Amino acid sequence: MNLTNPPKALIAMVAMIVIAVLMVADSIANEAGTGMLGTIVGYAVGNGIAAKGGKPVEPIIGKKS
Repeated sequence: MNLTNPPKALIAMVAMIVIAVLMVADSIANEAGTGMLGTIVGYAVGNGIAAKGGKPVEPIIGKKS
């Protein structure tokens, strides 16, 4: 695997860290935080699957060339 879009990966990573910190600090409910984390992970995985299928996206993680 190869990191093909570092800015998109950085945004996803920062969002996941912030949500996790908010969950640990009890600022947001665990159910809400889990849903947000799932959405971010789903977005990243979906972009990778679309790229593998040859659809025009700029994935976070792509195939090695």
